[in-house]
Amino acid sequence: MGMTLKELLTKGEGTLSAQEAKALASQCRMDVETLYTLLEERCMRFVTCRLPDGMEDPAILSQDGTQVWPLSWLGLSYETLSDAIPFLTPQVRFGLQLAISGIPALPVEAVTLQSPIPCPAQDVVCLGINYMAHSDEAEKYSADAFSTQHQDAIYFSKRVSRAVPDGGFIEAHTDLVQKLDYECELAVVLGKDAKDVPAGQTKDYVFGYTILNDVSARDVQTAHKQWYFGKSLDGFTPMGPCIVTADEFDTYPPALPIRSRVNGELRQDSNTKLQIFDIDHVIHELSQGMTLKAGTIIATGTPAGVGMGMDPPQFLHPGDTVQCEIEGIGTLTNTVR
Repeated sequence: MGMTLKELLTKGEGTLSAQEAKALASQCRMDVETLYTLLEERCMRFVTCRLPDGMEDPAILSQDGTQVWPLSWLGLSYETLSDAIPFLTPQVRFGLQLAISGIPALPVEAVTLQSPIPCPAQDVVCLGINYMAHSDEAEKYSADAFSTQHQDAIYFSKRVSRAVPDGGFIEAHTDLVQKLDYECELAVVLGKDAKDVPAGQTKDYVFGYTILNDVSARDVQTAHKQWYFGKSLDGFTPMGPCIVTADEFDTYPPALPIRSRVNGELRQDSNTKLQIFDIDHVIHELSQGMTLKAGTIIATGTPAGVGMGMDPPQFLHPGDTVQCEIEGIGTLTNTVR
């Protein structure tokens, strides 16, 4: 008697024999070639979308970004993507890939895409001054606020009442802020609770990656010494356009081109491999004595090219459009209002 579909999925795609693959393809009503194509496309993209009935639902986004499959359609009833993430293991995702190959999707135009995690359960954990070239420009702007010897990572948190989606607006807060700035960053999303994780063993704790624009009020940030207030105003956390699962990338930590543009002008152009403290170091260090919950978002710092680093500084104003791009994830575009 052959293995059941559930047993085959639990066994995992990497260990299927040719006979098992044939049996699985038969149960899923597809040919073996189509099955192997699905197996090669390990990566998945997750979003949160507002459905035509007004309800928000975590969903799978097609690789080309044109279709979505709400998780509720697949029998997974989670209120938020944060709730779903601990259960979206590689084996479950493999099963979902098989499931969506046989059911219709919604065109992306039929829904309204939100930030992938619109309301994080906890503050975003952020790294400051984590690229050497950014360290140099920040210190030139204000040595008192940004000087560091890089012996230890700089951590701070960012309050997010609701993250801004791709295409959403950055609030200028002109009554409070005169020096509004952008910071394109790679954000890491954890897939399971992390506590006392040894260095070199953090990879399996990463669910995926997204783009985060750590919008900053430089005048508020430097006035208060601690950066929390100047980083946490409403509308200061554009994030998206989706979460790409970690298996999209062959290396860990991934070495990804990262860029930003303001009104079409290239401002930041670097690579995440140039981070001073990499993702493995950060997860290891933060998990010593502190539990990082599944769904935790860690923004890993920004490269050189922010507005305060220009000569003279060039801050954002209402009407300006900021594009943050990371290769392999996508582009996050927001306009200041």
